[in-house]
Amino acid sequence: MQYVAVVTALALIEYIVIATLVGRARGTYKVDAPATSGHPVFERYFRVQQNTLEQLIVFIPSLWMFAQYVNANVAAGLGLVFVVGRALYLRAYVREPSQRGLGFLLSFAPNVILLLGSLIGAILA
Repeated sequence: MQYVAVVTALALIEYIVIATLVGRARGTYKVDAPATSGHPVFERYFRVQQNTLEQLIVFIPSLWMFAQYVNANVAAGLGLVFVVGRALYLRAYVREPSQRGLGFLLSFAPNVILLLGSLIGAILA
């Protein structure tokens, strides 16, 4: 479970970094709060933050349930794939949104596996 806690912390740190990048983009592109639209590059950072938040809602509970009912080491491994996927998603989406597919897949697929695996594991427990 220690590795699951580490991966959880990494995912949350990554989210804080993304939120910080949004704040920096807000200043760079002169998008005053509370506006969430303006310069296209700011909007890309903002969308990455929002999409990451949407993914984290599924990721964190699924990660811990999978660790509890299936296997903690596999959960941690899938969690690392998720964190790397989010980093790739950020990089690709800000540069060219149409290229975000790999990053999205590497974060969405672990979420599906973690969620379905935890459901099956809990049912069979």
